Amino acid sequence: MTGPTRSDPYDGLLLVDKPAGLTSHDVVDRIRRHFRLRKVGHGGSLDPLATGLLIILLGRGTRLSDLLTGSDKTYEGVMRLGVSTDSHDADGAVVAERDPAGVTQEALEDQMRRHTGDLLQTPPMVSAVKKDGVPLYKLARRGQEVERQPRLIHVYRFSLLAFKPPRARFRLQCTKGTYVRSLCHEIGEALGCGAHLESLRRTRSGAYDVANATPLDDLLRLDTMGLLDRVIPFHQVAAQPRHA
Repeated sequence: MTGPTRSDPYDGLLLVDKPAGLTSHDVVDRIRRHFRLRKVGHGGSLDPLATGLLIILLGRGTRLSDLLTGSDKTYEGVMRLGVSTDSHDADGAVVAERDPAGVTQEALEDQMRRHTGDLLQTPPMVSAVKKDGVPLYKLARRGQEVERQPRLIHVYRFSLLAFKPPRARFRLQCTKGTYVRSLCHEIGEALGCGAHLESLRRTRSGAYDVANATPLDDLLRLDTMGLLDRVIPFHQVAAQPRHA
């Protein structure tokens, strides 16, 4: 298989439906190696637990990284009440279990409303945010916890889709840099039972929707001509709206 040249058709965006269990870097690496590409990046990472829309940047498309990373996002997920973990999601170790039987749908929706609008959110220790050049997750592995500066985020909508205790399925529209697992943790603490993010799927990023994305396994069955059919060319990518 011969890799694509630096011609315009291979410079642009690729919409990928990421499976669970892989980091965003894993996806970038697999695409780079399979198609023998030199320059590949992504427009906003997803945790290994998460599935859904991952925008891959090819060639000159990497110049759009700041624009795409900064766009608003939409997610659907499941919050599991009654169990707290050290990472605030299902990949972490359980640190506490409490009975969530007393939590009503009304109380849960009230907390979701309270976690809407402008919020100051402290990045979790298990995150890629850097402290003195070192990712927080690496410090967490060493058993270290350091002071983190809260960041301003905005949650446009936080809607309950279904409540079947102890699980709540939700939809969230928010600005970049929002830690959905931290929102679930904070809501669980406010309800007095604890909670963590059990599953998460990104359905939209800026102007792009997961409905138009190709599952990673399907993408990796293609040759470079098949890839070309799925690339959004660099010259066609206009400035993307920031609101979901």
